[in-house]
Amino acid sequence: MRSSLPPFPVVVITGASSGVGRATAMAFAQRRARLVLAARGAEALERVAAQCARLGAQAIAVPTDVTDAKAVRALAGAALRRFGGIDVWINNVGVGAVGRFEATPMEAHRRVVEANLLGHMHGAHAVLPHFRAQRNGVLVNMISLGGWVAAPYASAYTASKFGLRGWSAALRAELSDLPGVHVCDVCPTIVDTPGLRHGANFTGRKLQPPGLLVDPEAVAAAIVRLVRHPRPTLWLGTGALAGRLAQAAAPATLGRAGKWAVDRALAGAEREPVTQGNLFEPSRHPAVHGSQRRRPAPQKKLALAVAFIGAVAIGLLLATTPRERS
Repeated sequence: MRSSLPPFPVVVITGASSGVGRATAMAFAQRRARLVLAARGAEALERVAAQCARLGAQAIAVPTDVTDAKAVRALAGAALRRFGGIDVWINNVGVGAVGRFEATPMEAHRRVVEANLLGHMHGAHAVLPHFRAQRNGVLVNMISLGGWVAAPYASAYTASKFGLRGWSAALRAELSDLPGVHVCDVCPTIVDTPGLRHGANFTGRKLQPPGLLVDPEAVAAAIVRLVRHPRPTLWLGTGALAGRLAQAAAPATLGRAGKWAVDRALAGAEREPVTQGNLFEPSRHPAVHGSQRRRPAPQKKLALAVAFIGAVAIGLLLATTPRERS
C-alpha cells in the first residue's frame, strides 16, 4: 500500500539528536522533507537541524522532553505553525537501564517506562487529531525485537516495549476505519547506536552489545521506505525471526539462555562505575553510530551465523516442554 504523502512531507522526529533518530533526519533531509526535530539537548539538536539544512531541507529544532505531555503538544503546535500541517510523526525516543531488577532504583525503572511507553503515547495523542482531520498520516513507533523477546537485566525496558507492542496494535485497530492513517511498528534487533553506552548501567561492569549489529543508517533508509509504503510491522536484523519463534515456542528456555549469556558477559567485563546515564539528562556525546562499530561479516560467516540462529530456533521448538506450551 502506498501512502498519500505530499512530495515534501512534514516529518516530526523525536529523539532526533542521536542514533536512529539522527540518521532518519539525515535520510529525510536528503529527500527535501520539511523536518521538525525534537530531543532534550538543544545544542545537539541545533547541529542536526543545521546538517539537514545543508542537505537542502527545511528543518527546525524544538527541544522537547517526551515524558512531558504538555511539551509534546507544544512540539505538534510548533510543526503546525511553521509548516501548516504534519504528515509523518516518528516516535523514536528509547532509553534503558541495565541491572538486576531489585538493584536498579525504582525511579530509573519508572523513567524508562515514562520515556519509552508514555513518550510514544504522548506523541500519538498530540498528532492523531490532525491525522483524523486530514484523514491521512503515518505514525511510526520504534518498538524493536524487545517487544517480543524479554531481556534479562533490562526488565523495565522489556515492560515498556511489550507495552508498546500491545498499545500500537490497539491503536491500529482503533484507526482501522481511516484507511489513510497508518500506524507502523519498526522492530530492529540490536542497532549500532550510542544507546547502550549512554544508557543507565547498574551492573558495575562495562556493557558490550552482542551479536551482529544493524546499521542505524539502514534503519533510517527502511523508515523512509516505510512511510511511502506503510505496513503494520517492519522487521530488521539477523535473528529477528529466530528470536520470535524461540520466544513463542520455549520462552522459559530462551529466558534462561539469555540470563546465562548476560551473566557470562558481565563476569568477564571490565569494572565501571554505576551510572544513571541519559535517563534524567541529555546524552553528552550524541552521534549516529555507537562506539562498537563492526566491520561487515564476510558472506560465509554471515551465512553460518544465520544457519546457527535458525538451528537454535528449531532446537527450541523441538525441545519445548508441555509446561511451556500451556
